[in-house]
Amino acid sequence: MTYKIQAVIKKGIALTIGVVLTAIALEEFLVPNNIIDGGIVGISIISSYLSNISLGFFLFTLNIPFLIFAYQRLGQNFIISSAYSVTLLSILVHFFHNLPNATEDLLLACIFGGIILGAGVGLILRNNGSLDGTEMIAIQLAKKVPFSVGEIIMFFNVFILSSAGFVFGWDRAMYSLIAYFITYKTIDVVIAGIDESKSITIISDNPDMIADVILHELGRGVTFIEGKGAYTGNYKKIIYCIITRLELTRLKQVVFEHDPKAFIAIENVHEVEGGQVKKSRF
Repeated sequence: MTYKIQAVIKKGIALTIGVVLTAIALEEFLVPNNIIDGGIVGISIISSYLSNISLGFFLFTLNIPFLIFAYQRLGQNFIISSAYSVTLLSILVHFFHNLPNATEDLLLACIFGGIILGAGVGLILRNNGSLDGTEMIAIQLAKKVPFSVGEIIMFFNVFILSSAGFVFGWDRAMYSLIAYFITYKTIDVVIAGIDESKSITIISDNPDMIADVILHELGRGVTFIEGKGAYTGNYKKIIYCIITRLELTRLKQVVFEHDPKAFIAIENVHEVEGGQVKKSRF
C-alpha cells in the first residue's frame, strides 16, 4: 500500500470519527436542550426548530451554496473533505435523533456537548475539512476587508447566537454562548495537540556546549543558524530546535546553567512533521 493511499485512508477515518462526535454532541446534548452552536450549524438548528424539518436537511442544503462558492477558491481536497463531512453529518444526525438524550441538565449539556463538539470539529479541521460554510466566506472576505477571518466569523456568530435568544429564550442563548466558548477552546486543543510543540531560538556565547546537551540529554535535534549582532557586529551561532511543552522547563535549566546571559525566544508550533524529532529521554 502506497503512502498516498495510506494517507487518504487515515484522513477518511479521522474525518469520520470527527463527524460521529459532532453528531453525538448535537443530537445527544445540544439540540434536545435548545442549545445552539455558531455558524451554519446554529442556523440549521434554529431553522429545524421553527420549521419542524429535520436538522440533517438544513445542514446539507445550507452548506451547498458555500461549497459551490469555495470550489474554485479553496482547493479540490478541501471541498471533497468538506462535502464528505457535511453529507455524513446530515445522515448521522437523523440516526442519532431517535436515540435517548444523554442529559437534560443544561449545564452538563453545555460542558460535555461543547467538549465533544469541539473534539469532532477540531478533527475535521485538522484534516482539511469543514462543516461550516461561514468559515469559507470569512476566508474570502478577509482578503477584501480590514478584518481577520476570526473577527468575521465572530461577527456572524454573535448575530446567530443572539437569534437564539428570540427563538429559545435568553437563558438558552447564554447557555449557547458557554457551549460555544467550550467548543472553541476544545478545537484549539485538538488542532494544536495536548502535547503542544514549541520552537526555540537560543542566542548564546556557548552555543556548541548548549547544543550538545540538548542533543544528548533531551534527545532533540538542533540546527545552527548563522547570525550577526547589529550592535556588536559579531557573528554568532544561533540555536534552533523543536521541543514539547513539557520539556520547556528542563531546556531553560540546561541553557541558563551553561550561559546565564543567554537569550531564548519561544513560539508555539501547532504541527510538526518530517525531520528527526526524537522523544524526550527524561
